[in-house]
Formats: sequence, structure tokens, C-alpha cells
Amino acid sequence: MAAGMPLSFCGDKFPSAYGINASVLNNGCFVDALNLVPHVFLLFITFPILFIGWGSQSSKVQIHHNTWLHFPGHNMRWILTFLLLFVHVCEFAEGIVSNTTMTSNHLHLFMPAFMGFIAATTSVVYYHNIETSNFPKLLLVLFIYWVLAFITKSIKLWKFAEFGVWFQYLRFCITALLVILYGLLMAVEINVIRVRKYVFFTNPQKVKPPEDLQDLGVRFLQPFVNLLSKATYWWMNPLIISAHKRPIELKKIGKLPIAMRALTNYLRLKDAYEDQRTGEDPDRAPSIWRSMYRAFGRPILLSSTFRYLADLLGFAGPLCIYGIVRNLGDNNNNTSANKNTDNHFRVYFMDTTELLENSYVLSILLFLALVLQRTFLQASYYVTIETGINLRGALLAMIYNKILRLSTSNMSMGEMTLGQINNLVAIETNQLMWFLFLCPNLWAMPVQIVMGVILLYNFLSWSALVGASVIVLLAPVQYLIATKLAETQKSALEHSTDRLKQTTEILKGIKLLKLYAWEDIFCDSVEQTRGKELTSLRTFAFYTSMSIFMNAAIPIAAVLATFGVHHFLTSSIPSPSQAFAALALFHILVTPLFLLSTVVRFAVKALVSVQKLGEFLQSDEIGDDSWRNGDISVSLDVGKKHLGMTKAINRKQPMRYQMDNYEQPSRRAMRPIETEDVAVKVSSGSFTWGNNQLTLSDISIRIPTGQLTMIVGQVGCGKSSLLLAMLGEMQAIDGRVFWSKLPDCEMAHEGNISKNRNSVAYAAQKSWLLNATVEDNITFGSPFNKQRYKAVIDACSLQPDIDLLPFGDQTEIGERGINLSGGQRQRICVARALYQNTNIVFLDDPFSALDIHLSDHLMQEGILKFLQDDKRTVVLVTHKLQYLIHADWIIAMKDGSVLREGTLKDIQTHDTELYDHWKTLMNRQDQELEKDIQQDSQTTLERKTLRRAFYSREPKNQMDDEDEEEEEEEEDDDNFSTTTSRRSKIPWKMCGCYLSSGGFFMVFLMVSSKLLKHSVIVAIDYCLALWTSTNKTKANLQTAANQTPAFLQNWTAANQTPAFLQNWTAANQTPAFLQNWSDSINSTDVSPQPEQNVYYLHVFFVLCAAGITLCLITSLSVEFLGLSAATNLHHNLLNKIIHAPIRFFDVTPLGQILNRFSADTNIIDQHIPPTLESLTRSTLLCLSAIGVMASITPIFLVPLVPLAVAFYFIQKYFRVASKDLQDLDDSTQLPLLCHFSETAEGLTTIRAFRHEARFKQRMLELTDTNNTAYLFLSAANRWLEVRTDYLGAVIVLTVAVASIWTCQNDAKGLVGLGLTYALTITNYLNWVVRNLADLEVQMAAVKKVNSFLGTESENYEGSMDASQVPENWPHDGEIKIHDLCVRYDPMLKPVLKHVNAYIKPGQKVGICGRTGSGKSSLSLAFFNMVDIFEGRIVIDGIDICKLPLQTLRSRLSIILQDPVLFSGSIRFNLDPERMCTDDRLWEALEIAQLKNLVKSLPGGLDAVVTEGGENFSVGQRQLFCLARAFVRKSSILIMDEATASIDMATENILQKVVMTAFADRTVVTIAHRVHTILTADLVIVMKRGNILEYDTPDTLLEQEDGMFASFVKADM
Repeated sequence: MAAGMPLSFCGDKFPSAYGINASVLNNGCFVDALNLVPHVFLLFITFPILFIGWGSQSSKVQIHHNTWLHFPGHNMRWILTFLLLFVHVCEFAEGIVSNTTMTSNHLHLFMPAFMGFIAATTSVVYYHNIETSNFPKLLLVLFIYWVLAFITKSIKLWKFAEFGVWFQYLRFCITALLVILYGLLMAVEINVIRVRKYVFFTNPQKVKPPEDLQDLGVRFLQPFVNLLSKATYWWMNPLIISAHKRPIELKKIGKLPIAMRALTNYLRLKDAYEDQRTGEDPDRAPSIWRSMYRAFGRPILLSSTFRYLADLLGFAGPLCIYGIVRNLGDNNNNTSANKNTDNHFRVYFMDTTELLENSYVLSILLFLALVLQRTFLQASYYVTIETGINLRGALLAMIYNKILRLSTSNMSMGEMTLGQINNLVAIETNQLMWFLFLCPNLWAMPVQIVMGVILLYNFLSWSALVGASVIVLLAPVQYLIATKLAETQKSALEHSTDRLKQTTEILKGIKLLKLYAWEDIFCDSVEQTRGKELTSLRTFAFYTSMSIFMNAAIPIAAVLATFGVHHFLTSSIPSPSQAFAALALFHILVTPLFLLSTVVRFAVKALVSVQKLGEFLQSDEIGDDSWRNGDISVSLDVGKKHLGMTKAINRKQPMRYQMDNYEQPSRRAMRPIETEDVAVKVSSGSFTWGNNQLTLSDISIRIPTGQLTMIVGQVGCGKSSLLLAMLGEMQAIDGRVFWSKLPDCEMAHEGNISKNRNSVAYAAQKSWLLNATVEDNITFGSPFNKQRYKAVIDACSLQPDIDLLPFGDQTEIGERGINLSGGQRQRICVARALYQNTNIVFLDDPFSALDIHLSDHLMQEGILKFLQDDKRTVVLVTHKLQYLIHADWIIAMKDGSVLREGTLKDIQTHDTELYDHWKTLMNRQDQELEKDIQQDSQTTLERKTLRRAFYSREPKNQMDDEDEEEEEEEEDDDNFSTTTSRRSKIPWKMCGCYLSSGGFFMVFLMVSSKLLKHSVIVAIDYCLALWTSTNKTKANLQTAANQTPAFLQNWTAANQTPAFLQNWTAANQTPAFLQNWSDSINSTDVSPQPEQNVYYLHVFFVLCAAGITLCLITSLSVEFLGLSAATNLHHNLLNKIIHAPIRFFDVTPLGQILNRFSADTNIIDQHIPPTLESLTRSTLLCLSAIGVMASITPIFLVPLVPLAVAFYFIQKYFRVASKDLQDLDDSTQLPLLCHFSETAEGLTTIRAFRHEARFKQRMLELTDTNNTAYLFLSAANRWLEVRTDYLGAVIVLTVAVASIWTCQNDAKGLVGLGLTYALTITNYLNWVVRNLADLEVQMAAVKKVNSFLGTESENYEGSMDASQVPENWPHDGEIKIHDLCVRYDPMLKPVLKHVNAYIKPGQKVGICGRTGSGKSSLSLAFFNMVDIFEGRIVIDGIDICKLPLQTLRSRLSIILQDPVLFSGSIRFNLDPERMCTDDRLWEALEIAQLKNLVKSLPGGLDAVVTEGGENFSVGQRQLFCLARAFVRKSSILIMDEATASIDMATENILQKVVMTAFADRTVVTIAHRVHTILTADLVIVMKRGNILEYDTPDTLLEQEDGMFASFVKADM
């Protein structure tokens, strides 16, 4: 190379630079050149392989993840490679910095480092590709590379040592590190060869990827991807990006990996729990804490390690700021005098510390530290969350297993209520999960605080401790506020539960309230409760705002205290580097202290939860008799053996328990003659429910096989208990229960059913349904067989009911489905027992809720025909003695023991007394029977109510269609782009609606105070920057002006000043806004004046005080804005709904309306305000930070643009995905909770059927589904946070580089300010996005409430004024109906067409007709409840359409078909307006024959009525309604099928009352049993909305072919 070249490899000062006189290896340049060889070798070989590989792959589809595999030492290799890259960066930096100190360029100082960096990157890309395609032979290349690199670096190190270059020089340390790293990587590579034997061995090992990956259903790839993808959640990209196009569904998130499934974790926890049961002390309760630690301790330790690393790296921020600001403008060139140019190497060797004094190096270190810190922090979060979810799954499975083994007495004796179990599932497990999420904080925070205080002390000595103590002393206050918050939330919850109960009652009785014009009274009572709730919420809002205020104000107070004290102690101020490092440290310190209160609170809650769980797990279990199935968990042992290798588990249905004993064979083989035809035998048994009193004593019975056994006796004599005792639900004190063994041929057929007892089809007395379709409830897990299903449905006469349901037998019933009546529920339960293919059927009083027709049908078709044909053993408990003639065997019970046992003949001959007693009872039942047949059966009525519920509903609304409005919008235009854009739009309209309901003043206050607060905070820091910068003496300034920073020198020398710097240098190198300021500094004396210091201190103090006050104002304004919005929204919603037309309630499912008042109102009350606060705060913080940074270094705006674009896309994609995943999480949680409560209710049935395994399986599936959704949601959050954190780190890097580049010495304070702000922005970026996403989800609640605010109200104002209506109207009760046409809705067909009628005052009128003929619509028309669009009804000369509704409805009375009572007192139910005297009320009760009943109640008129009047019988409730109508002395009474749901006796009372008490009033009866209107003065027969016949009953009866006559015939 010619000597004149500016760039040369070995430097061009000495001709001997290329000389090799001494020895080749003694030429340092040659050694460095040698180091290039391995890198170049690797690049040459791998690039073609990678290109060929990628070329061929692109033709194929992307490699599916079922070939993924980790080679041995995978994580180790990634970590070492990252370290290698870092060391290469250091080597490069050291080379460059050394190079600048020498007179000519020495390429060999940094060129090998650069090539090494590229080679290391290539190596890891190459490795990743080989690993995913599972082709280890190609790893040989890497092995050769590591060996070569190791050898060349070792030569270099050896040469250094030989020439006495030791650890005091940085280059020696770096080379030593590289040697170690290459050595380790070589070892990793050898290990892969050792394990996989892919070369040098004859038989290479075939390795398959993990099981879960071969199952393509697994989509949660976190455990399987490589380390880099794990750390950055790269594998989430496809999911999050595709969410933008179409919503994420359950299918898309697939199944969980085996290690995360609930079963795996349950076994892990259960082993840890059971292992603690020692032989010496078997009764000692195992500690749940210990089992949790044993099962899940390792991941928590891992997470804590990550957490510690992250926290320690967090302190790099303040330290780097300190270094950067301190070194700004210090010239490094003065050190170049003591160059250490060695004889041999002739290059400069740098001291180890010297590199760290270079600001550029520091800013890059800061960047790397931030990236690492954030990666570790997110990894720590992820690991704890995954562990928390695993723990929750395990606990749920544990609780569920326990529920299945709970002794029935626990449930029935009330030791374990359903509520407690639901709390365990919904609350306690979640508390523990949250505790796990937060627990690494418990031990990480103290370390963080101690470190922070030590560093502060180093920067600012004693004054820093003052600031720190301010923070520490205020932490207990935070804790106090947190506990107060929890208390007020509890009280708010109680009030809101009350409010909901009232609202539910109102909505259920809305028809009655409207007909009686009582809406407003009830509305006011709800508003009153809401008032109490709002008082609690106000307190809640106050404490929340205090908490937010503390969080914002503490750092300000700490900074003020610190600098104030520092000033008084030293009467000087700290340098900018110290001041801003301290400021950054305060920001770090506040977070753990703020969180500490939360963590402590959760720890306390977790302790309580664990105690509750422990008590539950120790509660009594059902007895394990010899015939029992042993411990149910046997079935789980299969999984246990193969936890390591889940080979045993069938792949197609992974994790099915290996027990198919619940798969019944399709049909029973006919039974050969048995040796002993007793199915069940109890010998001298005594049983108890666990309260030490014998319920059944001295029982010896036998149940003959294949016959019908009936158990009879009085109420409460222990019939049901006997069944349960045989099923093993009771505790046997004495005696045994034997179940006959199945004959061998059957055993083979059955497979290994339980030890001895087969499953029993059992229909409990209290019907129990699953939340599933009708079909699922009947087949109950058995294979579907069409003929059999049809037969069962006919036997239970369910077909007519099924036809009424909107989706037939695919309609969801149960808790969340459609409410069926008691009889319908019971028939479904009996159908379930009949359908099951079991040998034995237990029916516990199946006729109790059925009327006589159905009972007969069921007895004949179902029990005698269907079951007996099948030769099944039937045990029937019943009160209906008329069926005894069908019994093959009778067991009569009395007071808990068997009175008689035998056939009916036996009893007739041996115990005539009993037989005669039965005979008299039977006769009585027969008479009732005749009576019953005259009545229209109860079932038709039930069906009618069901039909009523749906007649006006379209099936679509049937499915509680939460987001109806939204779906409709979506359906309009389903083309791609519109849905996409709609999904990513922020619901601004709803935000506007929410804010406007908060009130203009509050919004204005919030916005202005927020802006002011943030400006003041910026001003505080700016003031600090100016104040600390005044410290520089004038002399210092002069030198600074003459010295261009070192790195600019070569530039100026090369005359290459970048353009944007030139105009600055022209402008005397100071940005405009800094000029006047530097002038003022230049004019100061050599030392800063004390008065100037005092002046700054005062300004600083005033600003801080203002900042703290503004913090208080903003936090209060946001919370109270939210409160006023919540108040207004609820008030408007309640008024709108209560005044909506009755049609609205027919069309809108009750559940949907209630949801608005419960879930949605709760979100608006408690969740939106904090989200809104957090969102505005983080957004403004980010904006103010960007503003500050841009004003200090305007050049920062250039890189800001691409960063902003990146941020926009990240948040856009994340918000959509997050919303979907949140919905999935919510929607999968409900079925899980329901499944638990269902199981607890139906325990006896499940155990009798022996379906425990199936239900467990279902529970595990539901838990896994919910956990999958939750895991994906948390992974999406990590995805976002990692990305925003990296963006933040890039911002810090750009700010640091820009400010070092453009900074003058006197602006040190400002650089510190800019860097401090850049550091805070990293924390807040992801909060902006997450709060946006949360707000979007929460605004859906406002949207739903708002959609109801648009409903039309009824027109309450008539055209007449209320004052124009005479006081005593209607005085006569004359009704003229003229050409009346009525419809329910302008969209629907009319239900009454041109009806004309005239009713004289005082007439008794009966209206009859088939179902749907318009009878009830006519009664509603009198009250103007329906749309009268033609014709009119004139009552006593006034057209009712002109009257105000309140007046009209308050002057008429009606008795409805289903009696409605409200919770409260009897007085409140009769007269909520409090208008009447007690005498009037007693008189009304006397007329309704209720006086004696009410007198006997405690409190008389003030006696309590429970919700829905459940504490009275249906008949009594109907009589109360009659009394209610009588209290309102109106001259017109309308009875709408009022006698339909009551017995004959009550009906006769009613008829008598109507004839006597209402003798002078007009009574319109809508009849449902025709014989009730035979005595009426006028009968109107209707058909399809027209009047068909209209005359006196006698006249109508004479027309034999008339409709009325045919009705009467049918009714006789």
C-alpha cells in the first residue's frame, strides 16, 4: 500500500508496519489480519447454503411448526451469541476510539471486530434455519468456525501476554472475553454432536419434535419458539396482524400445550399436596402454601431472577445520564499525550476506564441496558403470569374434584353453600393468581429501594436521604388509602346488589306497574337506593383521586425537599449531572413504593383465600364403601405415569381419561336367568345425614330385579333419603348395601365398569338441568339414538313444549337459557332418566309438579311401557296411591323406617288397616281427579306462558343477543375494507357521549387543569436545568468556547461540517432560544451569586407548590367527572326503560335489560374514570416529553417521524387484537363458573349416573379454553410492551446522540433534562396504548346504555289536561267500543280488527276464545297499552286516547293472570301510594278471605313479603291481587284469566267476591275456563281479532253449532 493513503490496514507511519523481521506472529497487524480469516470463511460457506435453502423453501409453503425442534444447549447458544455480539460491539468501539487518538488510520484495530459481529449474526440466523428444518449435519460448519475463531483469538491473547499487555488495558480484557466465549460455543457444539451423534457416529439419533407441536391444534407457541422470538413475542405477529382482518375466534387460538393444561398442573399440585400427608400424622392438613411452592416454585424463582436483573439494569439509566452529562464537552484529546505505543504493535492501548468516559459509548450502553432491562422485565411478567394461570387451572381442578366428592350432608346441612363454592371458584382462585402475578415484587422491591437510596446518597449525600424519606414516609399513607378503597368498594357493591334486586322486580312486574300507573313510585325507590350507592361511589372516587394525587405529587415533593435541603446545607447547588441523575432515580423509586401498597394488600387477601381453600379441601367427603368406585382420582393416575412422555394418551382426543366406563353399550343383552334376582339389598342399615341423628333406622329391604318397586309414605318419612342411602350419599352408621353383580356375559360386554355398582338413572325430586340444549339434557352424554329419543319424548309428552321453543330441542335451557316452568323442567329430568341405558332407574316423586293427564301418560307410556319392556329395575317414590295397582313390589315407610314390604296382595291380606287407609286416600284422590279434569290442565297454562313469552319475539332476539346493534351494523356492509377500518376505529362518538353526560363544566375543569399541571411539571424540571447550569464559572465557559469537541475536530479538519451544523456554527453555535440565556451567564461573575441562587430557589418552590395543587385538582376533577356521567347515564336509562311501551319488554329479553343495569352500569361507575385518568395522564406525559426533547435538540424531530409511524401501527394492530382476546376471555369465563355451580347443584344426580369422569373432562376443557384466552391476552400485552419499550429505547438513543452532537458546554442542564424525559417516555408509551384499548372495550358499555336511551317512551301526555277529568270518573262504568283496531307495533299486523261492543254500567261481561284470538289484547286496549290506530274506546263519555296515561290507568283496576307481588310489606303491596287507611285495607283483605291469614302473620299489615311473594302459595297470591284491585275503588274491573293458575277452592272464593263485592261495578272477565262465565250478563266470543258471537250465555247455548256451545261441551 502506498504511504499517502488516508486509510490503510496497518497504519502508514512506519514502513516497517508490514515488516515481519522479528517473526510473523509478532507483527500485531498480521495477527489481526489472521483474525479475519474465520469470519470470512463462515460468511463464504453459509451464504450459499442460506440462499439455496431459502430459494427452495419459498417454492414450498412456509415450514410448519411441527418440524420445530430445539437442539441440545439451545438457550445457552443464544445467550452466548448475544454476549458475543455485545463484546464485538465493545471491541469495535474500543478500536474506533483508539484509532481517533493516533495520527493515521489503523483499520486493523476495528475491522476484525466489525467482521466478527457480522459473522456472529450470520451464525445465529444459520443455526435457527437448520434447527427449524431439523437438519443437524450442516452444524459442522459452525463447529469448524468456532474452533478457528478460538485458535486465532488465543494466538492474539498469547502475544499480548508475551509482550506484557495485561488487564490494565481494555483490549486485553476484550480479547480474553472473546477467547472464553468462543471456547464455550465450541463446547456447546461438541455437546450437540455428543447427544445427536450426527457425525463421527454410525447411528445418528432420530429425534421427533415435541408431541404438542405434532398436534396442529396447538397455537400457543411460546414454549417452542427460539429464544429471540420468546423474548420479543415475535410468534404473535401473525395472530395480531390477522386480527385486523377478521376477529379472533376460539378456533384460532387453538389448544394449550400439554405442560400448561389444567390436568397436568392439577396432577403436579395434587402430588405436592398429597406428599405432605405423612404416615405418622395422617390427619394433619397439608399446607397449601408448601404444595404451591413445590409445584410452582421454580418458575417463580426464574421470574424473580429476571426481575432482579431488570431492576439492576434499571439503574443504568441514571448512571449513564450522570456520565453523559458530566463528560459533555470535556475534551478527551489531552490524554493522547501519554500514548502507549508499544515497540512491537505501534498502536495505542486504551485504559479500561477511558472508554466509559466517552459520551457516545455511554449512550449506546444506555440503549443496550434499556433494551435488556425491558426484555427481562417482560420475561419476568410473562413467567409469573403463565405460572399464575397454571396455578389457577390446578386449583380449579382440585376444587372441582373435591366438589364431586363432597358429602351430600355438607350441602344440605348448609355447611357448604353454593355461594361459598362459587366464591372459591370465582374469587379465591383469582386472588391467588393475582398474588402470584405480583409476588416477585415482594422481594424485588426492597432491593430496588435500597439500591436507589444508596445511589442517591452517592450523588447528593445527606440531602438525598431527605427526599427518599419523603417517599418512604408517604408509602403507609398509600396503604391506608388502598384499604379504605377496598372498604368503600364493598359498601358500594352491597347497595348496587340491592338496586339490582329492585330493578329486577320492577322489570318482572312491569306490566302490572304500568296497568296500575305505579311506575314512578317504584322508580323513586330505585333512585333512592342508587343515591346510597352514589354516596359510596363518591367516597370511592375521593379515595381513588387521593391515590392518584399521591402518586403524582410524591416525586415533586421529594425533588423539592432534596434540592431545598441541599441548598441550605451546602449553600450551593448540585451539578447538572448529579441533579438529573437524582431526578431519574426519584422516578425509579416512586414506582415500587406505589406498588408496594397494592402488593401488600394482595398478599393479605391471598392469606385469607388460602385459609378458605384449606378449610374447603379438608371438609367431609362422601363415604368410601367397598362397592363405591374407590377414589375417583384413580382415573387420573393414568396421566400421572406418563407425565414425562404422554405416549399413553390417545392423540385424537388428547387427555381423555383412559376410562371409558361411562360409555354405555348401545343396548342391553337380554339377561339370562339370574341366580338371585335382587338388584339392591339393604340389610339392617341405619343411615344419617351427618348430624348424628338417625334419619333412617333399621332398614332391611330388597329391590327385585327388572320389576317396578314403589316406595310410599307421608311427607318427610324418609322416602327420598332411602333412595340416596342406596346410592351411597348418606353416611352408613350400621348395616350394608349390596348391589347385585352383573352376570359374566354382561361384564365382558360392559368392559370394566366400576367394581360393583353400575350407573343408576336417577331423577331427583328437585329438577336439575344443565345449561345446554334440551337434547343434551336428555341424552346426558349417551350416544344419540333417534328412535329411543323420540320414544322418550313422547312418553314424557315433551313434544308440544319443544315445538313452542324458538329452536326446538336445540334451544338452550337452564340458568342462562330460557326459563321453563317447574313441570316442564321435571319432565325433562324424567326423560333423562328414561333415556339412559342403565339397568336400574330411580325416580323420586316424578309426578309432583305434573298435572293429572301428564302423570297418567307418563305412568302408562313411560314407566309401564318403556321401562318395563326394557326389563329395567325401576324404583318409584310417589304420593299418588292410585298407581299402586301397577307395582310389583311395595315398600311403605313411616318415620324413617320401613313399615311394610311386599306385593299389594300381601299387604291386603296381612295388613288390612293400612290397606283401608290407602283406599280412603285413593277415593279422595279420585274425586280430586274428577275436579282436575274439569279444569283446563295446568300444563296447557304452562305452555301458554311459554308461548306468550315468545309470540312477539323473533328467534334472533331469543339468544340473549348482547351486541345486537353492533351486529346489525356489521351486517350492512360486510366487504373487507369497511369492517377492517371499523374494527380499528376508536369510538370517539361514545367518548363524546360519555363526556357530555359528565357536564360541560367538569369537562372544562378537567381539560384545563390537566394541561396546566403538565406545563407546570415541565416548568419545574426546566427551572432545575437552568438553576443547576448557572453553576458553571465564566472561566469554564471561555475554554469551552475555544474547544470543539474531539469528534468534531477531524470533521472540521476535513472541512466536512454537516449542513445543518453550519448555520448553527454561524449563529455562534447556540440555538436561538438559548442565546440570550448564554449571554446572561457570560455576564455573571466568576462564582454564581447567592441572591441568584435564592431567587431560583423561590421560583422552584412556587412552581413545586403549584404543581402539587394542580395534581390534586386534576385527580379530583377526573373522578368526579366520571361520577356525574355515571349519575346522569343511570338516571336517564332507568327513566327511559320504565316509561317504555310494553312492546319493548316483549321484544327485549329481560337478561339484556338487566345487563345494562348490572355489568354496564358497573363499568361506567367504577372502571371508566380511572382508565380515562390514566390515558390522559400518560398521553400528556408523552407529549410533554416529546415537546421538551424537540425544543432542546430540534434535530430529534427527524427520527421522530418514522418512530411515530411505527408506534401508530403497533397500537392500531394491538387494540383490535386485544379487544377480541378480552371478549374471548370474558365469554369463556362464564361457562366455566356456570359449570361449577351446576355441578354443585346436581351432585347426587351426577354421582348416581356415575358421570363424574365426563363432568371432570368437561371442566378441564372449559378451564383450558379460558386459560388459553387469558394466556393469549397476556402474551398480546407483552407483545405490545416489548415493542413500545424498544421504541422508547430508540428514542433515548436518538435524544442522547443528538444532544451530544449538538450540545454546547453551557447547556448541560438541558441535555440532562432531555435525557430524563426520554427515560420516562419508555414507561408511558405502552400505557397509552393499553389504556386506549381498555377504554375502547369499556366504551362498549356506554354504547349499549346509549342504545337503550334511544327507545321511544309511551305518550304520557294526553290531549286533555288531568284537571279537566272529573274527580270521580268513571262513575258509572259504561263502555262503548267503536270500530276498534289494535296492533302491538306499527310494523306488525293488527291483533284486533274493527271490534264494536257496548257494555252497560254494572254489567258482568265474559270474553272467551281460543288462544291467540285477541282476548288479552282487548283488555290491554282499555288501558291504552297497545297501539290503537283506528276507532276508539269511550268510557263514561270520555275517549280514553285523549286522557293522560297516569289518569286513565289509575282509575281502572285489573287482576292479571299471573299474580305479581313485590318484596316489601303487605301494606306496600296493596297500596304503594300510601293513600288508604288501615280499615280500608283490612276490609279489602276480608273480602278476599285473607284477613285471618294476615292477622296470623307477625306484623299484620306490615308482615314481610319475600321476592315475588314466594312465601305465599299461588292461590293466596292471586287473592292478594284481588284485594289490591278492591282497594282501588274503581267502577270498572278487568280480570284477565285471573283464575287460570289457582285451584277450585280459591276460584270459588273469587267468583263469590266478584258477584257480591263488585255487584255495582262493571266487570270484564277474560275467561280461560268457560264455566266461570256461564253466569255472566253478556258473553263475547272472539276469533282471530274479530267478534264472532255476542249475546247472553243462555241464548248462545241454544245455538248448538255455535262456538260458545262447543267450548262449554269441551269443558264439561
